[in-house]
Amino acid sequence: MSNLQIEQFNARSDNFGVLIHDPETNLTASIDAPEEQPILDALKRRGWKLTHILTTHHHNDHIEANLALKKRFGVEIVGPEAEKSQIPGIDRTLSHGDHFQFGSFEIEVISTPGHTNGEISFFIPAAKVLFAGDTLFSLGCGRLLEGTPATMFESLQKLVALPGDTQVYCGHEYSESNARFALSIDPDNSALKERAREITALRAAGQPTLPTTILREMATNPFLRWHDPVIRKNLKMENASDEAVFTEIRKRKDHF
Repeated sequence: MSNLQIEQFNARSDNFGVLIHDPETNLTASIDAPEEQPILDALKRRGWKLTHILTTHHHNDHIEANLALKKRFGVEIVGPEAEKSQIPGIDRTLSHGDHFQFGSFEIEVISTPGHTNGEISFFIPAAKVLFAGDTLFSLGCGRLLEGTPATMFESLQKLVALPGDTQVYCGHEYSESNARFALSIDPDNSALKERAREITALRAAGQPTLPTTILREMATNPFLRWHDPVIRKNLKMENASDEAVFTEIRKRKDHF
C-alpha cells in the first residue's frame, strides 16, 4: 500500500488546513475548506489536484471555500448526514460507523457531536491518522456550542479508544491557550509541563503544534483525564462520576 501524504498549513486567523493525498490513485482531499487561497497555495506547492472535500461540521470557518473549490475543481464534497442542510455543495452524507474508500485507503467515520450536534471525525486505520475537526484539540476540546457535556464526553471516549500512536490533526491552533488552562488544574503533571514548554518553543519559531497523538493527549490533556486522581483532588471531586469531572473541567475552561 502506498503511504498517505499529508500537508498541513495555516488558514484564516487560527485554522489549520490539511490536504491528504494518495499517490497511488492521485486523489487529494481537503479536510474541511476554511479558506480558498491557502488551499490553492498548498495544492500548487505539492503539485496536487483537489478531488474531494471531507467536511467535519457546518461552521463557516470549515466550509467557507466549499462552493468556490467545487466550481474550480468539480470536487466531491462529503460530510455528516446530520448537518447536510447546512453544508454547501454536499454530494454524499456519512454517519457513525460508515466506511468509505479514498483511493487505497479506507476511511472510518466516527460520530463526535458536542461542538455541533452532527460533527464527525475521520479515522484512517492504515495510516494511523485521525482528523478530529473541532472535537479534540491539543490539550483541549471543542466548545459546546450545540451539544451537551454528556454528548462531548461520549465523543471523546470514542477517540481515546483509538490506538495510542494515532496521529491527531485538529481544526485550530489553540495549544498555547489550552496549555495555560491545563496547567491551572493539573500543575504538577511533568508530561504536561514538558508539552507546554515545547508548545511555547514551537510557536515562538512559527511552527505548528500539531499533529499530536492519542497517547500524548491522554497523558497531558485535562479533557481526557477525568479519571486522574490528582485532577479530581484539585477540583475537590474525588468521588464524582467521570462525566461530572469532565463537565466541571469544560465549565472552568469556558470561564478561564
